[in-house]
Amino acid sequence: MGSNLLVRACAGLSLAACALVPQLVAQPAQTASPAAADAPAVEKQYDLLLKGGHVIDVKNNIDAIRDVAIKDGKIAKIAVGIPADSAIRTVNVTGLYVTPGLIDIHVHVFWGLTKNDYAGGDWSVMPDGYTLKSGVTTVVDAGSAGWRNFDVFKERVIDRSQTRVLAMLNIVGNGMGSGGIEQNKEDMDGEKTGEMALKYPGLIVGVKSAHFTGPEWLPYDQAIKAGTMAHIPVMIDYGSRRVERPLEQLLESKLRPGDIYTHAFSGNRGEQDEATGGPGKGMWEGRKRGIYFDVGHGQSSFNFSVAVPLIKAGFIPDSISTDIHTDNLNEGLKDQLTTANKFLAMGLPVKEVIAEMTWHPAVEVQQTQLGQLSEGAIADIAVLNLRHGDFGYIDGSGYVMKGHEKLECELTLMNGKFVYDLNGRASDPWDQPISASAKQAKKWTSLRIPTGQRPSNPQAAARMSRFPARWQPYTVDASGKVTVKPNAKLVPAGTKAPKLDVPPPAATWATPPADSWPAAKK
Repeated sequence: MGSNLLVRACAGLSLAACALVPQLVAQPAQTASPAAADAPAVEKQYDLLLKGGHVIDVKNNIDAIRDVAIKDGKIAKIAVGIPADSAIRTVNVTGLYVTPGLIDIHVHVFWGLTKNDYAGGDWSVMPDGYTLKSGVTTVVDAGSAGWRNFDVFKERVIDRSQTRVLAMLNIVGNGMGSGGIEQNKEDMDGEKTGEMALKYPGLIVGVKSAHFTGPEWLPYDQAIKAGTMAHIPVMIDYGSRRVERPLEQLLESKLRPGDIYTHAFSGNRGEQDEATGGPGKGMWEGRKRGIYFDVGHGQSSFNFSVAVPLIKAGFIPDSISTDIHTDNLNEGLKDQLTTANKFLAMGLPVKEVIAEMTWHPAVEVQQTQLGQLSEGAIADIAVLNLRHGDFGYIDGSGYVMKGHEKLECELTLMNGKFVYDLNGRASDPWDQPISASAKQAKKWTSLRIPTGQRPSNPQAAARMSRFPARWQPYTVDASGKVTVKPNAKLVPAGTKAPKLDVPPPAATWATPPADSWPAAKK
Protein backbone atom coordinates (compact mmCIF):
# COMPACT_ATOMS: atom_id res chain seq x y z
CA MET A 1 0.00 0.00 0.00
CA GLY A 2 3.03 2.24 -0.19
CA SER A 3 2.84 2.87 3.54
CA ASN A 4 6.62 3.09 3.87
CA LEU A 5 6.33 6.57 2.39
CA LEU A 6 4.06 7.85 5.14
CA VAL A 7 6.71 8.92 7.60
CA ARG A 8 9.79 9.19 5.40
CA ALA A 9 8.31 12.38 3.98
CA CYS A 10 7.07 13.99 7.19
CA ALA A 11 9.46 12.72 9.84
CA GLY A 12 10.93 15.99 11.16
CA LEU A 13 12.06 16.02 14.78
CA SER A 14 13.43 12.70 15.98
CA LEU A 15 12.90 10.90 12.67
CA ALA A 16 15.12 13.31 10.79
CA ALA A 17 18.15 11.86 12.52
CA CYS A 18 17.24 8.28 11.62
CA ALA A 19 19.60 7.07 8.94
CA LEU A 20 18.64 4.17 6.71
CA VAL A 21 19.64 0.94 8.40
CA PRO A 22 21.84 -1.54 6.49
CA GLN A 23 20.45 -4.88 5.43
CA LEU A 24 21.68 -7.15 8.20
CA VAL A 25 22.10 -10.92 7.92
CA ALA A 26 22.30 -13.04 11.05
CA GLN A 27 25.44 -15.07 11.66
CA PRO A 28 25.95 -18.13 13.86
CA ALA A 29 27.23 -17.79 17.39
CA GLN A 30 30.92 -17.82 18.17
CA THR A 31 31.80 -20.50 20.70
CA ALA A 32 34.92 -21.26 22.64
CA SER A 33 37.38 -23.88 21.42
CA PRO A 34 36.48 -27.37 22.76
CA ALA A 35 40.14 -28.05 23.40
CA ALA A 36 40.03 -25.41 26.13
CA ALA A 37 37.30 -27.21 28.04
CA ASP A 38 39.58 -28.71 30.67
CA ALA A 39 41.82 -25.66 31.05
CA PRO A 40 41.71 -23.97 34.46
CA ALA A 41 39.48 -20.91 34.69
CA VAL A 42 41.37 -17.72 33.88
CA GLU A 43 40.22 -14.38 35.24
CA LYS A 44 38.82 -12.39 32.35
CA GLN A 45 38.24 -8.68 32.02
CA TYR A 46 34.56 -9.20 31.15
CA ASP A 47 31.93 -11.85 31.86
CA LEU A 48 30.25 -11.59 28.47
CA LEU A 49 30.93 -9.96 25.14
CA LEU A 50 28.33 -9.40 22.41
CA LYS A 51 30.44 -8.92 19.32
CA GLY A 52 29.71 -7.20 16.03
CA GLY A 53 26.08 -6.15 16.52
CA HIS A 54 24.39 -2.95 15.37
CA VAL A 55 23.88 -1.06 18.62
CA ILE A 56 20.95 1.35 18.91
CA ASP A 57 21.10 3.33 22.16
CA VAL A 58 19.03 6.49 21.75
CA LYS A 59 20.04 8.00 25.09
CA ASN A 60 23.72 7.93 24.12
CA ASN A 61 23.11 8.63 20.41
CA ILE A 62 24.68 5.35 19.28
CA ASP A 63 23.49 3.90 15.98
CA ALA A 64 26.44 1.89 14.69
CA ILE A 65 28.30 -1.42 14.72
CA ARG A 66 29.79 -1.86 18.18
CA ASP A 67 30.87 -4.56 20.64
CA VAL A 68 29.16 -4.62 24.04
CA ALA A 69 31.09 -5.90 27.07
CA ILE A 70 29.38 -6.84 30.35
CA LYS A 71 30.79 -7.33 33.84
CA ASP A 72 28.92 -8.09 37.07
CA GLY A 73 25.54 -7.44 35.49
CA LYS A 74 26.45 -3.96 34.22
CA ILE A 75 27.52 -2.48 30.91
CA ALA A 76 31.31 -2.33 31.11
CA LYS A 77 32.24 -0.98 27.68
CA ILE A 78 30.80 -0.26 24.24
CA ALA A 79 33.42 0.11 21.54
CA VAL A 80 34.77 -1.17 18.24
CA GLY A 81 37.17 -4.10 18.30
CA ILE A 82 36.96 -5.36 21.88
CA PRO A 83 39.09 -8.55 21.83
CA ALA A 84 37.04 -11.74 21.78
CA ASP A 85 39.32 -13.39 24.34
CA SER A 86 38.76 -10.62 26.89
CA ALA A 87 35.48 -12.20 28.06
CA ILE A 88 34.53 -15.51 29.63
CA ARG A 89 31.91 -15.93 26.91
CA THR A 90 31.85 -14.21 23.54
CA VAL A 91 28.74 -14.42 21.36
CA ASN A 92 28.81 -13.30 17.75
CA VAL A 93 25.78 -11.09 17.03
CA THR A 94 26.90 -9.83 13.64
CA GLY A 95 23.90 -8.85 11.54
CA LEU A 96 21.65 -8.28 14.54
CA TYR A 97 20.47 -5.21 16.41
CA VAL A 98 21.61 -4.81 20.02
CA THR A 99 19.33 -2.54 22.02
CA PRO A 100 18.50 -1.82 25.65
CA GLY A 101 15.99 -4.28 27.09
CA LEU A 102 12.54 -3.29 25.85
CA ILE A 103 10.08 -1.59 28.20
CA ASP A 104 6.33 -2.11 27.90
CA ILE A 105 4.60 0.52 30.04
CA HIS A 106 1.04 -0.79 29.61
CA VAL A 107 0.40 -4.40 30.64
CA HIS A 108 -1.90 -6.34 32.96
CA VAL A 109 -0.04 -9.03 34.93
CA PHE A 110 -1.84 -9.22 38.30
CA TRP A 111 -2.98 -12.75 37.50
CA GLY A 112 -5.05 -14.93 39.81
CA LEU A 113 -8.16 -17.06 40.20
CA THR A 114 -10.90 -14.42 40.24
CA LYS A 115 -13.17 -14.72 37.22
CA ASN A 116 -13.44 -11.76 34.82
CA ASP A 117 -10.97 -9.57 36.68
CA TYR A 118 -7.61 -7.87 36.14
CA ALA A 119 -6.93 -7.51 39.87
CA GLY A 120 -5.92 -11.02 40.87
CA GLY A 121 -7.97 -12.52 38.07
CA ASP A 122 -8.02 -14.47 34.82
CA TRP A 123 -7.88 -11.43 32.54
CA SER A 124 -4.26 -10.77 33.54
CA VAL A 125 -1.31 -12.82 32.31
CA MET A 126 1.81 -14.22 33.96
CA PRO A 127 4.51 -11.85 32.74
CA ASP A 128 7.48 -14.14 32.10
CA GLY A 129 5.67 -16.16 29.44
CA TYR A 130 5.03 -13.12 27.23
CA THR A 131 7.90 -10.73 27.87
CA LEU A 132 11.39 -12.21 27.68
CA LYS A 133 10.80 -13.96 24.35
CA SER A 134 9.94 -10.55 22.89
CA GLY A 135 13.02 -8.80 24.28
CA VAL A 136 10.95 -7.13 27.03
CA THR A 137 12.81 -6.95 30.33
CA THR A 138 10.63 -4.38 32.14
CA VAL A 139 6.87 -3.98 32.25
CA VAL A 140 4.61 -1.52 33.99
CA ASP A 141 1.31 -2.95 35.13
CA ALA A 142 -1.17 -0.22 34.25
CA GLY A 143 -3.65 -0.07 37.08
CA SER A 144 -4.60 -3.69 37.69
CA ALA A 145 -4.09 -3.11 41.43
CA GLY A 146 -5.27 -0.26 43.60
CA TRP A 147 -4.05 0.84 47.01
CA ARG A 148 -6.21 -1.80 48.73
CA ASN A 149 -4.65 -4.84 46.99
CA PHE A 150 -1.23 -3.66 45.86
CA ASP A 151 0.57 -5.60 48.60
CA VAL A 152 -1.03 -8.82 47.33
CA PHE A 153 0.07 -7.96 43.78
CA LYS A 154 3.60 -7.30 44.99
CA GLU A 155 3.87 -10.58 46.91
CA ARG A 156 2.22 -12.74 44.26
CA VAL A 157 3.65 -11.29 41.04
CA ILE A 158 6.25 -8.55 41.41
CA ASP A 159 8.47 -10.39 43.90
CA ARG A 160 8.25 -13.72 42.02
CA SER A 161 8.74 -12.68 38.41
CA GLN A 162 11.96 -12.81 36.45
CA THR A 163 10.70 -9.87 34.40
CA ARG A 164 11.11 -6.54 36.17
CA VAL A 165 7.53 -5.58 37.08
CA LEU A 166 6.73 -1.98 38.02
CA ALA A 167 3.24 -0.66 38.66
CA MET A 168 0.83 2.18 38.20
CA LEU A 169 -1.81 2.19 40.94
CA ASN A 170 -5.42 2.36 39.87
CA ILE A 171 -7.19 5.36 41.33
CA VAL A 172 -9.92 2.88 42.31
CA GLY A 173 -8.81 1.29 45.57
CA ASN A 174 -9.91 -2.20 44.52
CA GLY A 175 -8.15 -1.94 41.19
CA MET A 176 -9.42 -2.99 37.78
CA GLY A 177 -12.18 -5.48 37.11
CA SER A 178 -15.62 -6.17 35.73
CA GLY A 179 -19.00 -5.00 36.91
CA GLY A 180 -19.16 -1.72 38.80
CA ILE A 181 -15.69 -1.83 40.37
CA GLU A 182 -14.18 0.87 38.16
CA GLN A 183 -17.27 3.08 38.35
CA ASN A 184 -17.27 3.27 42.15
CA LYS A 185 -16.59 6.95 42.80
CA GLU A 186 -16.58 6.31 46.55
CA ASP A 187 -13.46 4.16 46.11
CA MET A 188 -11.50 6.82 44.17
CA ASP A 189 -9.21 8.25 46.82
CA GLY A 190 -6.22 10.30 45.70
CA GLU A 191 -4.92 10.66 49.25
CA LYS A 192 -4.70 6.93 50.01
CA THR A 193 -3.41 6.17 46.51
CA GLY A 194 -0.65 8.76 46.90
CA GLU A 195 0.28 7.40 50.32
CA MET A 196 0.68 3.87 48.93
CA ALA A 197 2.80 5.19 46.05
CA LEU A 198 5.09 6.99 48.51
CA LYS A 199 5.52 3.70 50.39
CA TYR A 200 7.09 2.07 47.32
CA PRO A 201 9.10 4.69 45.41
CA GLY A 202 10.64 3.33 42.21
CA LEU A 203 8.25 0.39 42.25
CA ILE A 204 4.98 2.29 41.98
CA VAL A 205 5.81 4.59 39.10
CA GLY A 206 2.44 6.07 38.18
CA VAL A 207 -1.30 6.37 38.76
CA LYS A 208 -3.90 5.01 36.33
CA SER A 209 -7.50 5.92 35.62
CA ALA A 210 -9.34 3.63 33.22
CA HIS A 211 -12.69 2.61 31.77
CA PHE A 212 -14.73 5.28 33.54
CA THR A 213 -18.08 5.83 31.83
CA GLY A 214 -19.52 8.68 33.86
CA PRO A 215 -19.60 12.40 32.99
CA GLU A 216 -17.64 13.54 36.06
CA TRP A 217 -14.01 14.64 36.24
CA LEU A 218 -13.63 13.01 39.66
CA PRO A 219 -11.38 10.03 38.75
CA TYR A 220 -8.98 12.24 36.80
CA ASP A 221 -8.83 14.91 39.49
CA GLN A 222 -8.15 12.27 42.15
CA ALA A 223 -5.50 10.56 39.99
CA ILE A 224 -3.71 13.87 39.48
CA LYS A 225 -3.90 14.51 43.22
CA ALA A 226 -2.17 11.18 43.91
CA GLY A 227 0.39 11.74 41.16
CA THR A 228 1.23 15.17 42.52
CA MET A 229 1.66 13.78 46.05
CA ALA A 230 4.10 11.10 44.90
CA HIS A 231 5.71 13.04 42.03
CA ILE A 232 4.77 10.36 39.51
CA PRO A 233 2.88 10.54 36.20
CA VAL A 234 -0.78 9.80 35.62
CA MET A 235 -1.81 7.51 32.75
CA ILE A 236 -5.30 7.98 31.36
CA ASP A 237 -7.42 5.42 29.55
CA TYR A 238 -10.25 7.85 28.88
CA GLY A 239 -13.11 5.36 29.15
CA SER A 240 -16.34 6.35 27.45
CA ARG A 241 -16.50 9.47 25.31
CA ARG A 242 -18.66 12.10 27.01
CA VAL A 243 -19.61 15.61 25.86
CA GLU A 244 -19.39 16.73 29.51
CA ARG A 245 -15.63 16.02 29.59
CA PRO A 246 -14.24 16.49 26.06
CA LEU A 247 -10.80 15.14 25.22
CA GLU A 248 -9.41 18.57 24.38
CA GLN A 249 -10.14 19.80 27.89
CA LEU A 250 -8.30 16.82 29.38
CA LEU A 251 -5.27 17.42 27.19
CA GLU A 252 -5.24 21.21 27.23
CA SER A 253 -5.91 21.95 30.89
CA LYS A 254 -6.46 18.92 33.12
CA LEU A 255 -3.38 16.77 32.65
CA ARG A 256 0.04 17.99 33.76
CA PRO A 257 3.07 18.09 31.46
CA GLY A 258 4.61 14.64 31.78
CA ASP A 259 1.33 12.78 32.17
CA ILE A 260 0.51 9.97 29.73
CA TYR A 261 -2.47 9.55 27.41
CA THR A 262 -2.77 5.90 26.33
CA HIS A 263 -4.80 4.33 23.49
CA ALA A 264 -3.77 7.34 21.40
CA PHE A 265 -4.58 5.58 18.12
CA SER A 266 -7.96 4.12 19.03
CA GLY A 267 -10.14 6.87 17.58
CA ASN A 268 -12.78 6.08 20.18
CA ARG A 269 -12.63 9.31 22.19
CA GLY A 270 -11.89 12.10 19.72
CA GLU A 271 -8.23 11.34 18.98
CA GLN A 272 -9.01 11.61 15.26
CA ASP A 273 -10.67 14.50 13.45
CA GLU A 274 -13.78 13.11 11.77
CA ALA A 275 -13.45 15.43 8.77
CA THR A 276 -9.73 15.27 7.93
CA GLY A 277 -8.71 11.96 9.51
CA GLY A 278 -5.79 13.76 11.15
CA PRO A 279 -5.22 14.47 14.86
CA GLY A 280 -8.37 15.45 16.73
CA LYS A 281 -8.95 18.60 18.70
CA GLY A 282 -6.54 18.92 21.59
CA MET A 283 -4.00 16.36 20.37
CA TRP A 284 -1.44 18.86 19.07
CA GLU A 285 -2.11 21.18 22.01
CA GLY A 286 -1.47 18.29 24.40
CA ARG A 287 1.79 17.49 22.65
CA LYS A 288 2.90 21.10 22.86
CA ARG A 289 2.19 21.04 26.62
CA GLY A 290 4.35 17.94 27.13
CA ILE A 291 1.71 15.22 27.34
CA TYR A 292 3.09 11.80 26.34
CA PHE A 293 1.04 9.78 23.85
CA ASP A 294 1.26 6.02 24.30
CA VAL A 295 0.01 3.30 21.92
CA GLY A 296 -1.67 0.90 24.38
CA HIS A 297 -2.75 -1.44 21.56
CA GLY A 298 -5.10 -3.60 23.63
CA GLN A 299 -7.87 -5.69 22.13
CA SER A 300 -9.55 -2.90 20.17
CA SER A 301 -7.64 0.29 21.00
CA PHE A 302 -5.40 0.48 17.94
CA ASN A 303 -6.71 0.94 14.40
CA PHE A 304 -4.82 1.44 11.15
CA SER A 305 -7.59 3.79 9.96
CA VAL A 306 -6.58 6.11 12.80
CA ALA A 307 -2.83 5.50 12.96
CA VAL A 308 -2.04 5.91 9.25
CA PRO A 309 -3.47 9.43 8.80
CA LEU A 310 -2.19 10.58 12.21
CA ILE A 311 1.31 9.38 11.42
CA LYS A 312 1.10 10.85 7.93
CA ALA A 313 0.33 14.18 9.63
CA GLY A 314 3.48 13.74 11.74
CA PHE A 315 1.73 12.64 14.95
CA ILE A 316 3.89 9.70 15.99
CA PRO A 317 3.66 7.98 19.40
CA ASP A 318 6.00 8.73 22.28
CA SER A 319 5.93 5.07 23.37
CA ILE A 320 4.82 1.72 22.00
CA SER A 321 3.03 -0.52 24.48
CA THR A 322 0.75 -3.55 24.33
CA ASP A 323 -1.99 -3.38 26.99
CA ILE A 324 -1.55 -7.16 26.98
CA HIS A 325 -4.15 -9.34 28.69
CA THR A 326 -5.77 -12.72 28.04
CA ASP A 327 -8.38 -11.43 25.58
CA ASN A 328 -5.87 -10.11 23.05
CA LEU A 329 -2.99 -12.60 23.09
CA ASN A 330 -4.22 -14.52 20.06
CA GLU A 331 -5.85 -11.63 18.23
CA GLY A 332 -4.18 -8.71 16.50
CA LEU A 333 -1.94 -7.74 19.42
CA LYS A 334 0.07 -10.92 20.13
CA ASP A 335 3.11 -9.26 21.77
CA GLN A 336 5.35 -6.19 21.97
CA LEU A 337 7.38 -6.84 18.82
CA THR A 338 4.27 -7.53 16.75
CA THR A 339 2.97 -4.15 17.87
CA ALA A 340 6.29 -2.54 16.94
CA ASN A 341 6.26 -4.22 13.54
CA LYS A 342 3.00 -2.46 12.70
CA PHE A 343 4.80 0.86 13.00
CA LEU A 344 7.59 -0.40 10.75
CA ALA A 345 4.90 -1.30 8.22
CA MET A 346 3.53 2.26 8.48
CA GLY A 347 6.93 3.72 7.70
CA LEU A 348 8.63 4.51 11.01
CA PRO A 349 12.38 3.81 10.87
CA VAL A 350 13.87 1.08 13.05
CA LYS A 351 15.69 3.60 15.24
CA GLU A 352 12.48 5.46 16.08
CA VAL A 353 10.61 2.24 16.85
CA ILE A 354 13.42 1.12 19.18
CA ALA A 355 13.41 4.53 20.89
CA GLU A 356 9.69 4.16 21.59
CA MET A 357 10.31 0.86 23.38
CA THR A 358 13.47 1.80 25.32
CA TRP A 359 14.55 5.30 26.26
CA HIS A 360 11.22 7.05 25.70
CA PRO A 361 9.17 4.89 28.09
CA ALA A 362 12.00 4.96 30.64
CA VAL A 363 11.78 8.75 30.65
CA GLU A 364 7.98 8.70 30.81
CA VAL A 365 7.94 6.67 34.04
CA GLN A 366 11.05 8.42 35.43
CA GLN A 367 13.16 5.26 35.47
CA THR A 368 16.11 6.50 33.46
CA GLN A 369 18.45 3.86 34.86
CA LEU A 370 16.67 1.64 32.32
CA GLY A 371 16.26 1.88 28.56
CA GLN A 372 19.90 2.77 27.87
CA LEU A 373 23.36 1.25 27.61
CA SER A 374 25.66 3.74 29.33
CA GLU A 375 28.77 2.31 31.00
CA GLY A 376 27.69 1.24 34.47
CA ALA A 377 24.03 0.86 33.47
CA ILE A 378 22.03 -2.29 34.22
CA ALA A 379 22.82 -4.76 31.44
CA ASP A 380 19.27 -5.40 30.24
CA ILE A 381 19.63 -6.08 26.53
CA ALA A 382 17.52 -7.24 23.58
CA VAL A 383 19.20 -8.71 20.51
CA LEU A 384 16.84 -8.42 17.55
CA ASN A 385 16.84 -9.79 14.02
CA LEU A 386 15.23 -7.66 11.30
CA ARG A 387 13.73 -10.17 8.92
CA HIS A 388 12.61 -9.30 5.40
CA GLY A 389 9.70 -10.96 3.65
CA ASP A 390 5.94 -10.80 3.32
CA PHE A 391 4.14 -10.41 6.65
CA GLY A 392 0.66 -9.45 7.80
CA TYR A 393 -0.27 -7.36 10.83
CA ILE A 394 -3.78 -7.14 12.29
CA ASP A 395 -5.24 -4.14 14.09
CA GLY A 396 -7.83 -3.98 16.88
CA SER A 397 -10.72 -4.13 14.44
CA GLY A 398 -9.44 -7.20 12.63
CA TYR A 399 -8.11 -5.46 9.52
CA VAL A 400 -4.74 -6.49 8.09
CA MET A 401 -1.84 -4.41 6.79
CA LYS A 402 0.92 -6.05 4.79
CA GLY A 403 4.51 -5.35 5.76
CA HIS A 404 7.95 -6.38 4.58
CA GLU A 405 9.97 -6.04 7.78
CA LYS A 406 9.68 -7.97 11.02
CA LEU A 407 11.68 -7.58 14.21
CA GLU A 408 12.23 -10.92 15.93
CA CYS A 409 13.95 -11.46 19.27
CA GLU A 410 17.07 -13.64 19.15
CA LEU A 411 18.44 -13.07 22.65
CA THR A 412 17.33 -11.35 25.84
CA LEU A 413 19.57 -10.49 28.78
CA MET A 414 18.61 -9.27 32.22
CA ASN A 415 21.26 -8.00 34.61
CA GLY A 416 23.95 -9.21 32.24
CA LYS A 417 22.71 -12.80 31.90
CA PHE A 418 20.85 -14.56 29.11
CA VAL A 419 17.21 -15.25 29.93
CA TYR A 420 16.07 -16.12 26.40
CA ASP A 421 17.91 -17.63 23.43
CA LEU A 422 15.82 -18.38 20.34
CA ASN A 423 18.41 -20.18 18.25
CA GLY A 424 21.01 -21.33 20.76
CA ARG A 425 23.49 -18.60 19.91
CA ALA A 426 24.90 -18.70 23.44
CA SER A 427 25.00 -22.51 23.68
CA ASP A 428 27.73 -25.05 22.98
CA PRO A 429 27.28 -27.48 20.04
CA TRP A 430 25.69 -30.74 21.20
CA ASP A 431 28.39 -32.94 19.63
CA GLN A 432 31.38 -31.16 21.15
CA PRO A 433 32.90 -31.15 24.66
CA ILE A 434 31.69 -28.61 27.18
CA SER A 435 33.56 -25.35 26.72
CA ALA A 436 35.64 -23.70 29.41
CA SER A 437 33.26 -20.74 29.48
CA ALA A 438 30.31 -23.03 30.20
CA LYS A 439 31.96 -23.99 33.47
CA GLN A 440 31.55 -20.34 34.53
CA ALA A 441 28.03 -20.10 33.14
CA LYS A 442 26.57 -18.56 36.29
CA LYS A 443 28.41 -15.36 35.41
CA TRP A 444 26.74 -14.91 32.00
CA THR A 445 23.51 -16.90 31.74
CA SER A 446 20.40 -17.80 33.72
CA LEU A 447 19.48 -20.48 31.19
CA ARG A 448 20.05 -24.17 31.72
CA ILE A 449 23.16 -25.30 29.87
CA PRO A 450 25.62 -28.20 30.38
CA THR A 451 28.41 -27.17 32.72
CA GLY A 452 30.12 -30.50 33.38
CA GLN A 453 29.61 -30.00 37.09
CA ARG A 454 28.77 -32.96 39.33
CA PRO A 455 25.65 -32.64 41.52
CA SER A 456 26.46 -30.75 44.69
CA ASN A 457 24.10 -33.02 46.63
CA PRO A 458 26.25 -35.86 48.10
CA GLN A 459 23.37 -38.36 47.97
CA ALA A 460 22.66 -37.61 44.32
CA ALA A 461 26.37 -37.85 43.47
CA ALA A 462 26.60 -41.22 45.24
CA ARG A 463 23.61 -42.59 43.30
CA MET A 464 25.04 -41.43 39.98
CA SER A 465 28.45 -42.99 40.71
CA ARG A 466 26.83 -46.46 40.69
CA PHE A 467 25.98 -46.16 36.99
CA PRO A 468 28.26 -46.03 33.94
CA ALA A 469 29.08 -42.61 32.56
CA ARG A 470 26.63 -41.38 29.93
CA TRP A 471 27.43 -42.01 26.29
CA GLN A 472 29.10 -39.02 24.67
CA PRO A 473 28.84 -38.20 20.96
CA TYR A 474 32.58 -37.53 20.64
CA THR A 475 36.02 -38.69 21.69
CA VAL A 476 38.96 -36.55 22.75
CA ASP A 477 42.50 -37.85 22.27
CA ALA A 478 45.59 -36.99 24.31
CA SER A 479 46.34 -33.97 22.13
CA GLY A 480 42.86 -32.56 22.67
CA LYS A 481 41.60 -33.41 19.18
CA VAL A 482 37.83 -33.96 19.10
CA THR A 483 36.31 -36.62 16.86
CA VAL A 484 32.56 -36.99 16.44
CA LYS A 485 31.46 -40.62 16.73
CA PRO A 486 29.79 -42.22 13.70
CA ASN A 487 26.49 -42.69 15.55
CA ALA A 488 26.38 -38.95 16.24
CA LYS A 489 26.74 -37.90 12.60
CA LEU A 490 23.50 -36.78 11.01
CA VAL A 491 22.52 -38.07 7.58
CA PRO A 492 23.31 -35.25 5.09
CA ALA A 493 20.31 -33.35 3.79
CA GLY A 494 18.99 -34.90 0.59
CA THR A 495 20.52 -38.28 1.34
CA LYS A 496 18.13 -41.20 1.64
CA ALA A 497 18.36 -42.73 5.08
CA PRO A 498 19.00 -46.50 5.19
CA LYS A 499 16.00 -48.68 5.92
CA LEU A 500 16.30 -50.27 9.34
CA ASP A 501 14.74 -53.55 10.42
CA VAL A 502 13.37 -52.37 13.76
CA PRO A 503 9.96 -52.53 15.51
CA PRO A 504 7.71 -49.67 14.40
CA PRO A 505 6.55 -46.98 16.87
CA ALA A 506 3.47 -48.06 18.83
CA ALA A 507 1.63 -44.96 17.59
CA THR A 508 1.66 -46.47 14.06
CA TRP A 509 0.13 -49.83 15.02
CA ALA A 510 -3.18 -50.68 13.37
CA THR A 511 -4.53 -51.76 16.74
CA PRO A 512 -3.70 -49.36 19.61
CA PRO A 513 -1.81 -51.12 22.44
CA ALA A 514 -4.43 -49.96 24.96
CA ASP A 515 -6.97 -52.24 23.27
CA SER A 516 -5.30 -55.10 25.13
CA TRP A 517 -6.36 -53.68 28.50
CA PRO A 518 -9.31 -55.18 30.40
CA ALA A 519 -12.54 -53.26 29.98
CA ALA A 520 -13.21 -50.45 32.46
CA LYS A 521 -15.34 -51.38 35.46
CA LYS A 522 -18.93 -50.22 35.26
